[in-house]
Amino acid sequence: MKKVLLVTASLIALGATAPALAADLAARPYTKAPPMIQAAYDWSGFYIGINGGWGSSRNSWDSVAPFLVGPEGSHDATGGTIGGQVGYRWQAGTWVFGLEAQGNWADLKGSNTSTLFPGFVNTSQIDAFGLFTGQIGYAANNALFYLKGGAAVTSNKNRINAVATNALFARANDDTVWGGTVGVGLEYAFAPNWSVGVEYDHLFMQDRTVNFTSPAGVTVASDRIRQDVDLVTVRLNYKFGGPIVAKY
Repeated sequence: MKKVLLVTASLIALGATAPALAADLAARPYTKAPPMIQAAYDWSGFYIGINGGWGSSRNSWDSVAPFLVGPEGSHDATGGTIGGQVGYRWQAGTWVFGLEAQGNWADLKGSNTSTLFPGFVNTSQIDAFGLFTGQIGYAANNALFYLKGGAAVTSNKNRINAVATNALFARANDDTVWGGTVGVGLEYAFAPNWSVGVEYDHLFMQDRTVNFTSPAGVTVASDRIRQDVDLVTVRLNYKFGGPIVAKY
């Protein structure tokens, strides 16, 4: 009899707890969906590229002692340019920092009739230039806006021609002029490692005094030349290294 009562009590207890166990098994904890991963372009790494565009150099000439002293006027030397650049950038958040060296061939030519010596034409030409700059920029994913600044150097040819015949009257030794530059650019990455951009640069070149010698080797003029340059170029860059990172 006792065994029957014990079995009955056990069955009753089991029946009471079975619904609770079933309820526990049915309840599943809520799991939040994982956050979406957003791909962001990474501007860090070495890059190399080509550029081409247009430039204009403003040149002001002043005759100095021991010859007649006075202004001879100014002219713009304009033309095309093509070259290349190499650099390195590193990105910290949305800020991008970089260093770059750029070298270009150029054909910027211009002239004016001297206001002090009306029988002669002063001519200027920039046939090459280089830029050595630092950059700071702001990145919005694969778009980069940046400012740059640093040193600039130009290779110059200066001549004096006769107005009547356009023949060479005197020439100066080809000179290399150093100065500074500031610029601004906008670059867009259109493929994992490729980007295209447009850039404006202004070059502040140092004043210098140039001596002119005739074909016979006689010094016939001395001029102080002031020069600055404006450049607009389109750039194409290839960046080495991984182009994108995961951003949560």
